[in-house]
Amino acid sequence: MTTRFADTSVLVTGGGSGIGRAIALAFAGEGARVAVAGRSAGPLAETVELIERAGGKAVALAGDVTNGQDAARLVRETVELFGGLDVAVNNAGVLGALGPVADIDEDEWHRVIGNNVTGTLLAMKHQISHMRAHGGGAIVNVSSNLGAHVRIGGLGAYSASKAAVTALTRSAARDHIADGVRINTVSPGPVDTAMSSRPGEDGSGKAERMKDTVPVGRAGAVEEIAAAVLYLASPEAGFTVGADLVLDGGIGA
Repeated sequence: MTTRFADTSVLVTGGGSGIGRAIALAFAGEGARVAVAGRSAGPLAETVELIERAGGKAVALAGDVTNGQDAARLVRETVELFGGLDVAVNNAGVLGALGPVADIDEDEWHRVIGNNVTGTLLAMKHQISHMRAHGGGAIVNVSSNLGAHVRIGGLGAYSASKAAVTALTRSAARDHIADGVRINTVSPGPVDTAMSSRPGEDGSGKAERMKDTVPVGRAGAVEEIAAAVLYLASPEAGFTVGADLVLDGGIGA
């Protein structure tokens, strides 16, 4: 087992399930102290239990990053519990309702943009503020191949929000590398989570669809996304700034 993140404090938003949980487990497995954040206490507690069962150290922090006070508090509590904040991963987000652009409900648009874009902005804002005052750090945002790289019908709000996350990440990376804060993003395609499944689709049906739609012939594993996040946050990626690492099995190639 490698220990690239020994004596490192990490905050993972959206850490209660799926990609966020896999990221938290991966950091803890490499020696990090991990704060998992999200709205629902139950799933966060499950993530912490999994980490502790494997011998790692983690805490659950309930909070909503679309609220600036909560976003600031998550940073503050991570620092109070672990003595610092070295790495932050912003994964919280929602898919939104399906349908053509002309049928997007205004409230639903604001909900998706608020969760995916505003949440990322507020989380980064407070993470950067702490890191630049304490010698720097690394931030990795979880975006999507949809929007900036691939377009499909029926997901206009989600695609727009994730394209905005990618653009925001690159702007922040340029703005704050001089502060010692290194910021990058990963953009997954379909992965083995509920978000990538169609309504009513079971595992075998999804697997068949992936064979037809993904050049590599399958959905990505959450562990593969986590591995990419850990690389971007690691010292090995010290020369990588403002990158958008697309992980979609060749869909956007």
